[in-house]
Amino acid sequence: MPKRYSCPVELTVDVVGGRWRTVLLSHLKEGVRRYGELRRLMPGISEKMLSQRLRELEADGLISRHDRGTVPPHVEYDLTDEGRSLAPVLQALYDWGVARAERTGVRVDSL
Repeated sequence: MPKRYSCPVELTVDVVGGRWRTVLLSHLKEGVRRYGELRRLMPGISEKMLSQRLRELEADGLISRHDRGTVPPHVEYDLTDEGRSLAPVLQALYDWGVARAERTGVRVDSL
């Protein structure tokens, strides 16, 4: 039986929830990324956590994993159509974060 939610926001937060899942989706919104690129873009995440979050997002149907089957490994991640449907939400979070940083004087390295 599918999980029931009392509010659409609850469902959204359940799907994209957590700091790393949202940040990963945001980076993938910009285009296809290799594992190493994601690792460099997110210096605060451990390799174990990155692998777990990528697997979760793939299982949820938000990203796809493409293994080229080469040595050394060449694995790319991209948003699925379902993941791309989150683009406006991710952009709104990004825009709000930029405005908040400007209002409060918080430094965001990627700006």
